[in-house]
Amino acid sequence: MATQQGIAPGGGVALPPTPEQLQNAFDNGIWYALSLWPALHVAVQNSWGGPDSSEKRDWFAGAVSDLFGGRQDTDAEDLEAFMLQIMQDEFDCNVEDETEGEVARTILVLRKGLLEGSLAEFENLERRWKNRGMMKADVQVVDAGDGEVGDDEDIDEMDEDEDRAPHGVQQAPREPRERPQPEVDDDGFTKVVGKKR
Repeated sequence: MATQQGIAPGGGVALPPTPEQLQNAFDNGIWYALSLWPALHVAVQNSWGGPDSSEKRDWFAGAVSDLFGGRQDTDAEDLEAFMLQIMQDEFDCNVEDETEGEVARTILVLRKGLLEGSLAEFENLERRWKNRGMMKADVQVVDAGDGEVGDDEDIDEMDEDEDRAPHGVQQAPREPRERPQPEVDDDGFTKVVGKKR
């Protein structure tokens, strides 16, 4: 429950968040940040990770949290590389629009705020997720074998399972595969390569 200027509901002084509340906010905040990432949303919506794509998204959030638990010095570059590898390995999706940088920065800002005892960035992410409505994904999707499939896709509805709360680790990662080189079209857009159907 959000408090304003340290005043708790009912007029008392708000207690600082407990370590458990901060960790829970970090885990859920990562899930919100990843769920708001258009590239991952398109991959889950189109089941590029197979029939359990939404569970893989949940596992993805847990894996990012575990990355910070194991390596406290994780920076934006490490996080971006980790996220791109998971997108490739789990969703057969080569993200080349550099949006992983924004998602990584969001997660690092969330982490910094929580380490300082502030839930403000978590509450902002939660509000953005709840108010997401129709996501406009400025993503070009390319079928690795047949060329362009979709362009500037409107995603009219979120998955039904997008409305459930974040979950922890549910699946182990697969072995990494070799990544194809980025493709840039005449307009300078980097293409997202999707799984061939």
